[in-house]
Amino acid sequence: MKKAAISVVMPILIMLSGGLESISAQESGQIELKMIAQKEVEVTGENGEKVLQLVPADKVVPGDEVIYTITYTNRGEKPAENLAVTNPIPEHMKYVGGSASGEGGVITYSVDNGKEYGLPENLKVKNAEGKEVQAKPEDYTHIKWAMSEPVAPQAGGSVTFRARLE
Repeated sequence: MKKAAISVVMPILIMLSGGLESISAQESGQIELKMIAQKEVEVTGENGEKVLQLVPADKVVPGDEVIYTITYTNRGEKPAENLAVTNPIPEHMKYVGGSASGEGGVITYSVDNGKEYGLPENLKVKNAEGKEVQAKPEDYTHIKWAMSEPVAPQAGGSVTFRARLE
């Protein structure tokens, strides 16, 4: 059976301020975002030992796990307050439970396409019978990293997560 390869593209949203104001990276002018998608491959080192190496995830096949890393830098002259990086899980990908991490932030998830966010233990979805049940990581549609401290001018950090192609 031949597996089709697809290219992975990840939209990124960034939100600044505590209100309803939502600003994309291009519009904000202060926060610079860079995203890379990589996958692990096993290679044989010079000593013959097998090691895992990260390579660009230019093409992935069903079952492949992709590691997304988003770096952010405050290019403004003032601290960036209430910074949140919000990322949808790409279409045809499923979030790998427990894989999201980030520097200095609270990580929450959405199961309703980014309308509401919560901690995993508070997320509910409806099953096939219409009964509300605990959401599983594969139900997540978005991840949000809310930074607990302002990001100083010319400073930044990174956040990461893994997703598997269906």
